[in-house]
Amino acid sequence: MKTASKCSRIHWSKLLLEIVMVLLSLLFLYPLFLAVNNSLKSFGEVMRDVITLPKELVFDNYSYVWSFIDYPKLFMNNIVITGLGLIGIVFVSSIAAYKLARTKSTASKIIYFLCIMPMLIPFQSIMLTVLQFAKDLNLSESTWGLGLLYWGFGAPLAVFIYHGFVKGIPKEIDESASIDGASGFRLFFWVIFPLLKSVTATIIIIDVMWIWNDFLLPLLMVNGSPDTKTLTLAAYTFVGQYTSDWQYAMTAMVMAVLPSIVAFIFLQKYIVKGVVAGAVKG
Repeated sequence: MKTASKCSRIHWSKLLLEIVMVLLSLLFLYPLFLAVNNSLKSFGEVMRDVITLPKELVFDNYSYVWSFIDYPKLFMNNIVITGLGLIGIVFVSSIAAYKLARTKSTASKIIYFLCIMPMLIPFQSIMLTVLQFAKDLNLSESTWGLGLLYWGFGAPLAVFIYHGFVKGIPKEIDESASIDGASGFRLFFWVIFPLLKSVTATIIIIDVMWIWNDFLLPLLMVNGSPDTKTLTLAAYTFVGQYTSDWQYAMTAMVMAVLPSIVAFIFLQKYIVKGVVAGAVKG
């Protein structure tokens, strides 16, 4: 009887947890539903009620926004910025984390702390300084310059995740590779880096979602020229001081975030796997 009662309590606990998780999922998906819902309405319908379903689906919103913002060009801008940012973050962070994890000294611990400390600093408190610094280096109004800036903002979290994962890799692997003649960059990229595949996938997914959908830093850096804008900034162009085309703004937002959502759906399993592995091994 006790076993049956215990099994029943576990069953109801799991059921309650599933219900709570479903409700939370619906809560987080609701803004996305509103965006898609209003992207298929006319301006009049949006202004009357943003919650109700459209009486008539207006797919012309998508064709209009596609041509108005020059979607293919802005899509390529996002590709360049995101790709450049990811390459730098993965390259710099993986090497730094590996070296810091393998070096057992007080200086290494201090440097590691300094590397991850920027995660605690709000971007808003330093954004004007960053903007002025970027202008001094001629990085503003450039997709390449914006991609380079993401190296510094994305590295702290990546170093933190990589560091915990590398600590779980036996040091005997390094010693065996050294005996076989591998050392330095060759040892890292041929032996260690392939072992970081799962955590690298996690970092890539997290940073793709962040860089692709980022608004504030591109607004400061590349908003001055139509040729350097990103997809997220394009949605902002439909919202003005005197008039706001909300149906086009919602359409542009859906078109902007859709690629990152698709990437997340196909690669989401690596997020939990990489983060949990890094936490356990660290």
